[in-house]
Parts: sequence; C-alpha cells; structure tokens
Amino acid sequence: MQKLFKHQSPALIWALFILIICCASLGKAGESPLFFKGFDKLTHTGLFFVLTIFTLYGLLRKQAHHQLSASIFAFVLGIMFLFGGAIELLQLKVFTYRSAEWADLFCDVLGTLMGIFSVSVTTYAIQTQRQ
Repeated sequence: MQKLFKHQSPALIWALFILIICCASLGKAGESPLFFKGFDKLTHTGLFFVLTIFTLYGLLRKQAHHQLSASIFAFVLGIMFLFGGAIELLQLKVFTYRSAEWADLFCDVLGTLMGIFSVSVTTYAIQTQRQ
C-alpha cells in the first residue's frame, strides 16, 4: 500500500483540500462582488487540473521511462470523474447548503482532460528533446 501511494502525497493533500473547499459553507462570501458569474466553474476546472497534474506526476515518478500509457490516462480520468461525482453527491445529500450541479462535474472532467493533455504534451516534448 505504501508503494502504491509513495509519490502521491501532493495529490492526496490537494484532494483533501478540494473536498474541504467544495463542502464548506461560503456564507456571505458567495455573494461578494469579487466573484463573477462562472467563478465556481472556473474554480472546479482549476482545482481538478492541479489534482490531475499532481496525480500524474506521482505516477511518472514511479516509472523509470517517464512516459504514461493511454490506459493510465483513462484510469486517472475515471478516478477524477468518480471523485468529482462523489463531491457533487455529498453536496446534494449531506452538505445541502451547497448546490450540486452537473455543470460542476463537467468542469471537473474538463480540468482533468486539460491536465492529461498538458502532461502528455510535456512528456512527449521531453522525450523528443532527449532523442
């Protein structure tokens, strides 16, 4: 088990941060003029982008050849979808002062896809540079 999560501590800490921030009551802060329409969606996208980067970084550190397969990317996408869906279900059933929205889950997946794309382009560029 320790071997499985050896390089995943940044991702696990970030996932805990996402869980806390997505389930916390905003109170009057949500009505602040600093938050523009769509700020919540942008936040979901950014949080899951960073979580995906941390997760893939941990997976890359476990490997000697710094290249990830399509199955790894699909696995990470599935895990992030489940995590985002779990957050939305918590908001719907437990933290009822928060709203569960399909658009939030879509933005979670969008941030994940952006992270996967970024890591795949970066690893490809590094591999090409070394050759």
